[in-house]
Amino acid sequence: MKEIRIEKIVLNTGLGSKGNVENAVKILKEITGMNPIITKTHKRSTFGVAKGKAIGCKVTVRKNTEELLKKLLIAKENVLKSGNFDRTGNLAFGIHEYIDVPGMEYDPKIGIIGFDVCVTLERPGYAVKRKKISKKIGHDHMITKEEAMKFIKEKFGVKIESITKVHEE
Repeated sequence: MKEIRIEKIVLNTGLGSKGNVENAVKILKEITGMNPIITKTHKRSTFGVAKGKAIGCKVTVRKNTEELLKKLLIAKENVLKSGNFDRTGNLAFGIHEYIDVPGMEYDPKIGIIGFDVCVTLERPGYAVKRKKISKKIGHDHMITKEEAMKFIKEKFGVKIESITKVHEE
């Protein structure tokens, strides 16, 4: 019951009002093989973007997550920072250019677009959190930041750098 696994990976591209959402959809579809959802503004923001305007896209992957994560970690040269992990054991990182992902070719029509990767980790029994009747996961069963870092390091061979080390340079 203490075994850690990947629940889902969410890839998200935020382009704002000036970007071409169709290009971002094409990139995320090519990386994941799934159809992304276009994200739109809910209300007029302080940035002056009109309500209902497409500003990005996202896709949630729940199957074959390990192969996808290996590919995405190669784009980061298998190096993450300890700050990429939150206190509940999830991790998030950004990929600056889609051409860093193995198998992706540069398309001059698209240009350079980056995206964010959010990985949610879980243990058996975490489905209790998603039930309509609110239940909580026991404190001993929660995934800590250190456990998540150990899991990613051992499972995917990732080097994790300390944030203080990065700030000293």
